[in-house]
Amino acid sequence: MTRSADVQHGVLVLSCQDAPGIVHAVSGLLVQEHCTIVESHQFDSGESGMFYMRVEFADVDGGPLDFSRLCAAFESIAERFGMTWRMADAAERQRVLIMVSQYAHCLNDLLFRNSIGELNLDVVAIVSNHPDLQHIADFYGIPFTHIPVTKETKPEAEAALLDIVREKRVELVVLARYMQILSDGLCRELEGRAINIHHSMLPSFKGARPYHQAHARGVKFIGATAHYVTADLDEGPIIEQEMIRVDHSLSPERLAARGREAETRALAHAVRWHTENRVVVHGTRTVVFE
Repeated sequence: MTRSADVQHGVLVLSCQDAPGIVHAVSGLLVQEHCTIVESHQFDSGESGMFYMRVEFADVDGGPLDFSRLCAAFESIAERFGMTWRMADAAERQRVLIMVSQYAHCLNDLLFRNSIGELNLDVVAIVSNHPDLQHIADFYGIPFTHIPVTKETKPEAEAALLDIVREKRVELVVLARYMQILSDGLCRELEGRAINIHHSMLPSFKGARPYHQAHARGVKFIGATAHYVTADLDEGPIIEQEMIRVDHSLSPERLAARGREAETRALAHAVRWHTENRVVVHGTRTVVFE
């Protein structure tokens, strides 16, 4: 059956201990509710015994979906199998706040991708500890808030950020090269709904001018890691990683440029997969249904 591109799709994402009958129960419920499966992915972890599934579905006749009824109908299945689950409209735009400092590449890339429909975000605010990038926010018509941060004012700055998160009903915070370490309390407040990006090179180079350090050591690969924010700095569950091969001919500046390519790609992928309900977090790991 051919369906119009504007037919409403729903998404069901679940995880639970593996057991016989899960797929049958899910598909049976959708048939019972007059739905057809458009896309389905599942993963059975032999190590942990966990089962993960993402199902995208639509009404058989292409009509609107009644999510209240569908969620109520699914409750008994979720209870039977002890599922952690969520169901949503696949087209729903998540309300996103982007945090940035003085590097523009990740911010500009996300906003451009969103403007051409590659991402499906409702970017409701941009927050920065520097005023430098307000012109980018102005170009895209997004409210920009400058919240300076010092060691002494950090608690007040983070409280101001949380005020914006609550006022704007933010669902996802994206740290697009925001060069401040978040407090443990803020990390806990944003757990599961904040994504960060950082370079990842072997050997690891920390501190100032990491690409200059990498150049001095003659690295052959550079990359970037996008992950969920946790109190353990740069140790949250990994969503996406990008790697680029480099060689001796690149100057530190060209090395940094290649690094920016990796950072923008990894962050864009992570944000898209999160907002399309393609990521399931289990402990320190993620399952990503691309």
